[in-house]
Amino acid sequence: MKEKLLKTSDSLTGLVLRLSLGVVFIPHGLQKTFGLFGGMGFSDTLHLFTEKMGLPWIVALLVILIEFLGSLCFLIGFATRFWAVAFTGLMLGIMITSHLENGFFMNWFGNQKGEGCQFDLLAIGISVALFIEGSGRFSIDQLLLKNILKNK
Repeated sequence: MKEKLLKTSDSLTGLVLRLSLGVVFIPHGLQKTFGLFGGMGFSDTLHLFTEKMGLPWIVALLVILIEFLGSLCFLIGFATRFWAVAFTGLMLGIMITSHLENGFFMNWFGNQKGEGCQFDLLAIGISVALFIEGSGRFSIDQLLLKNILKNK
């Protein structure tokens, strides 16, 4: 089972995909966990999600953890398939509950009620590609797999 989760090629595709997703989402995770980049920090974000948006506390906690830990793990290539599934679920949830009603396009010009689902679909597509491809070159997954196979 571990081998199937960690299996990856030595291609640059997984590397480029996971770095792209990680670099884009790590600021969002840092906003929610530490209040960086103009964010509210962990407790205020948790309060917003639970009290104002009505999310169950476990869902709110998972959103914060997935954005922060998932982004970090994408950057280093650790448990990429696991985090790809988590990100797919996260982005589907965000799209369905918050963005779908605003249409397809992002709100570039401020003339929509909110953001559309364009960005969500892009993140879902990259996540699915990472699930299929794996971490790729320069990943912890690749190192772990080599170690597992060597010790067999």
